[in-house]
Amino acid sequence: MVRAGLTVDRIVQAAAELADEVGLDNVTLSALARGFGVKDASLYSHVRNLADLRTRLCVRAAREMTDLIGAAVAGRAGKDALIAFADAFRGYALEHPGRYAAGQLRIDPAVAAESVGHRRSVELTYGMLRAYGLREPDLTDAGRLLRSTFHGYADLETRTGFSHPRRLDDSWRRSLEALHFLLENWPRTTQPEPRNTGAPHPVPDPDPAAGCGAEDTGYGAEHIEHTREEEKTGE
Repeated sequence: MVRAGLTVDRIVQAAAELADEVGLDNVTLSALARGFGVKDASLYSHVRNLADLRTRLCVRAAREMTDLIGAAVAGRAGKDALIAFADAFRGYALEHPGRYAAGQLRIDPAVAAESVGHRRSVELTYGMLRAYGLREPDLTDAGRLLRSTFHGYADLETRTGFSHPRRLDDSWRRSLEALHFLLENWPRTTQPEPRNTGAPHPVPDPDPAAGCGAEDTGYGAEHIEHTREEEKTGE
């Protein structure tokens, strides 16, 4: 790489690629500078420090993941949406382990609040879960269960933490079947949410301490847009 055209976006992209290749912990400004063929000081004109770079990586990972999963679940709802976004979540984590790790970092609450990816992940999760008739506090509880399951499975798979000879894909499919069954039979603390009331549903702010894999987030793209249209029309 050459010095010409060095920008924040190119630096963050290079950091993302390096994280996937050698692991997030091995991404340093010195390593990036060597890759660009410049001195470390050249990068400080674009990023303040390593913490700033990691924050930018987290924000990028949130946007990439929600874009990917949003596309995967377009036009789907219920079980189909659950499977689609779960597969896309797992696929991103396995294909981009460094970026995914960056997505689990805790970042400044103000930055998270302004991050499109962080906010969209919350909206997509809540939109998908409402298809199961859930409302608060069950929405938050179910969102936490989904994130715990998907993150835990992907993290263990990435670390080769499963040693039993049974195929991982088979266990994954059965896990999604079980989650769908549970969501359909959720032990509600409130009555099922009525549909088409004409009243907008509140969307919570991103958890300021949770990072891009943010607590209470998941993905389920087009359903929330469909829900919003229903709310506007009352149909």
